[in-house]
Parts: sequence; structure tokens; C-alpha cells
Amino acid sequence: MPYFIKITSLLIAVSVMTNLYAADTDQLLRVGIIGLDTSHAAAFAKQFNAEPADPAMQNCRVVAAYPHGSRTIESSYSRIPKYTEDVKAVGVEIVDSIEDLLAQVDVVLLETNDGKPHLEQAMRVFRAGKPVFIDKPVGANLAEVVAIYRAAAKHGVPMFSSSALRFTEGAQAARSGEIGDVVACDTFSPCSLEPSHTDLFWYGIHGVEPLFTALGTGCQSVTHTGNAGMDVVVGTWSNDRIGTYRGLRAVKSGYGGTAFGSKGSLQVGPYSGYQPLLRQIATFFRTGKPSIETAETLEIYAFMEAAAESKKRGGEAVTLAEVMSAAEKSADELLKSF
Repeated sequence: MPYFIKITSLLIAVSVMTNLYAADTDQLLRVGIIGLDTSHAAAFAKQFNAEPADPAMQNCRVVAAYPHGSRTIESSYSRIPKYTEDVKAVGVEIVDSIEDLLAQVDVVLLETNDGKPHLEQAMRVFRAGKPVFIDKPVGANLAEVVAIYRAAAKHGVPMFSSSALRFTEGAQAARSGEIGDVVACDTFSPCSLEPSHTDLFWYGIHGVEPLFTALGTGCQSVTHTGNAGMDVVVGTWSNDRIGTYRGLRAVKSGYGGTAFGSKGSLQVGPYSGYQPLLRQIATFFRTGKPSIETAETLEIYAFMEAAAESKKRGGEAVTLAEVMSAAEKSADELLKSF
């Protein structure tokens, strides 16, 4: 079955399952965290459990956390003891297993910094029927990402994933049409690499996500050039749109870029904290409806996978259709284990 037909079927399943949820801001939602190997876990718990609560996050409280987490990436697992103490300090109970966690919560923040365990961890959440936000990266490669979204649809469980950089003021202004039709966008961000992950998945996503926020879907092909200190990825979109992402390692950089539209241009970024994303997560937990279409998130990961493939081929253009087709086949094999 062609990959676009499979994705269409997945989107229909996701649409059906999200209609099963309705907003009720008066009911307390018990939030659980899987993975205390990232600063996100401690920061998210602190903001969800703040007193007084942000009105948009009211009655969503983190009550339990399971620490693991990466067991293979030292820069991740070495941070678990500190972040465990940080979440305990805001009233979160530490549990011994994912099953213990799922028995105590209504919704889940899957925060494991390492994308490699996400499929196995997410499957436990899906089987328990708990809506879940999966922090970046959804998986360590495109096949894992596709498999996770397919599994969520199969089990009828809403899931959502996004970088906080999507919700910067500039990116959202470009998205909302403030500069008319966006015809081009250039973004940049830090871009450290992790050998176990497709290059841009590990950190480059923080610059790729606002690129897609401004331009939307429709990327057709990608080319990569760069060196040890930098990645430059150029995507060609439908309707003669062009997007460029620059991932920086040799120099210290923040997050930003420029969107160009039919009515002018504007700055995309800078990073404006976690609160805009957390408000979106709280709304998702209430409604079961993510603020980003599944197709767009999958296209973001296909863009990054195509960039890595272009790099392997010395800068040759690689279509998103090609990498998605390969990922669909690999996802079939991955899901046989579950």
C-alpha cells in the first residue's frame, strides 16, 4: 500500500479517536511523567504544579514520575538523580515502574530524552489508553516515528508532540497570515548530534519545527550541505516555496530566523520559554485534540530524515516520498515485535 494511503488512514483514525474527548477544566487531571533524564521533566512539573496555576493549565497536576529515561546515553542518564530530586520537591511521587505510574494517572508526559526507548514506552501507554505528549524526538529515526503514530491510531489513543519553538510569537504570527502568504523561511538553532539518532532529530528539530510552522506542509525534496560544525538543509515546497534550516555546532547560537511573505517579513523566534507549549499540552489533555495535524509532524521528521540521506549521498536531492516509503516498510517490521 503506498505510504500516502497509509498516512491518510492513520489521520482518519486519529480524527475519530480525538472526538472521544471533551474539555472539562473543572476536573482534576492527574499527570504522570516517564523519564527524568531531561531538564524538560523538572521544568514541566514545576510549571504544572505552580501555585497559583496558569489559568490555561488549571487542574492539571503532575502526581507521579518514573525516572528512566535513557540507560545508554551518559549525558542523559547522569542527570536522573538531580531531576528526580527536583520533581520530588514539587510534590511528585517517584514510582518503580511505568505500570505503577499508569495506575495513578489520567494522562502522560513521555519525557525520556533518548528517542530510542520511546516506541516500547509509548506502547505501554497506548495499551493503558492514556493520552500522551511525547517530547522530542518522537523516535530515533523516521521508521520509529511512523510506528509510534500508527500504534497510537490502532489503540485509539490521542498523542501530541512538538518543540516549544513552534509557539514563539514570530512563528505563530507567520502561521496566522500576518505577512500574507509565506513564500520562504530561513531558520537556525544549535544542532548537537547523537550517534544513535538521525542527525537533526536530537536537537536540530528546534529549528526545523518553526520552519514548518511558518511554511506549513508541502515539502517535496531536501538537499544537505555542511561540515563538522554546521548543517545547511534546503527544502523545496509546493507552490514555489523554499525553506532553509541552518544547524550550528561550531559557534554558540540561539534560536531564530526570518519568514518572508507576500506582505512583508518578520523574525521567527527567539525562544520564549515553555509556557506557550505547556498551555497547548494542557488543552490537548482536556480535549484529546493536538494543535498540530499528524501529517505535519510526520512531514517534519521526514524532512530531517531526507536531510540525513542527502548528506550520505553527498548533497544529492532526496524526496520526502522516498524516505517515507522506506520508513513505512520498516515500521511494519518494528510493530511485529508488539
